[in-house]
Amino acid sequence: MTSTTLPASSLTSPAQAPAADSRDFTPRYWLFSLPAVLIVAGVIVFPWLFTLYMSTQDWKIGGGPEFVGLQNFAELFRDARFIESMGHTFYYTVLAVVLPILFGTAAALVFHREFPFRGLLRTIFVMPMMATPVAVALVWTMMFHPQLGVLNYLLSLVGIGPQAWVYSPNTVIPTLILVEVWHWTPLVMLIVLGGLAGLPREPYESALIDGANAWHMFRHITLPLVWPFIMVAIVIRTIDALKAFDTIFVITQGGPGTASETLNIFLYLQAFQFYKIGYASAVVVIFFVIIIMLSLLLLYARQKSKWNA
Repeated sequence: MTSTTLPASSLTSPAQAPAADSRDFTPRYWLFSLPAVLIVAGVIVFPWLFTLYMSTQDWKIGGGPEFVGLQNFAELFRDARFIESMGHTFYYTVLAVVLPILFGTAAALVFHREFPFRGLLRTIFVMPMMATPVAVALVWTMMFHPQLGVLNYLLSLVGIGPQAWVYSPNTVIPTLILVEVWHWTPLVMLIVLGGLAGLPREPYESALIDGANAWHMFRHITLPLVWPFIMVAIVIRTIDALKAFDTIFVITQGGPGTASETLNIFLYLQAFQFYKIGYASAVVVIFFVIIIMLSLLLLYARQKSKWNA
């Protein structure tokens, strides 16, 4: 009978085994991350610190800065135009989030079913999302024209009089929301449709056995399971709506008057039309605080919407 000689290293007890290799994180290893840190500091950190500095200055283009402390912020909250632009921003954001979510979810439920030419119709439905916002705004501007626009012509065919669309303070924001819904509902549809495609069939089979109808299955099975995907769409749409600028500026420039002037339009005008750099920087700081608060709220809601294991 032959005997096998084991290496000496294999006979070592676990207690005598050498410790696992642990890297010595000496300062020379941190040098590899230094370029990334410098880029982040230069691109993100420094501009924000400089914006904070400018917000405490009375700084107009053509003159030097003069320290005024919190005077710019105090003037902002006494500025009726700024308060009005905040109201327009929240009004626009709520409508630009809620309506695409509702229509996009409904479209996802429709396209999730099998029917003839579903692939072709789904392709046509997502085409608006592929256009750039400026191109979309230019096309809709022509359609909104009171005399030459095709929308008023179509309304006249069914006996409805011409509408003011973006040329009336009462209808300008809802009209802009019409453009936003047309442009971004397909994105919500794709997100929710991806969630519907991964749903299990077993809950629906059990519900059918129990005699549940279509509404009960949607309310108690489909909606809870697809809700995390809807929350993703809500987060994306909220970010897009808050920073909306190009579509509004191309179509209305904040008008008529200031009826569609959001915080982004107000900020642009203060900085590049009135050249009040310090005042505009204070708007940026306040807008940043609003975004941070909404982001924390959305992240909390997103966390709560995850499936329970």
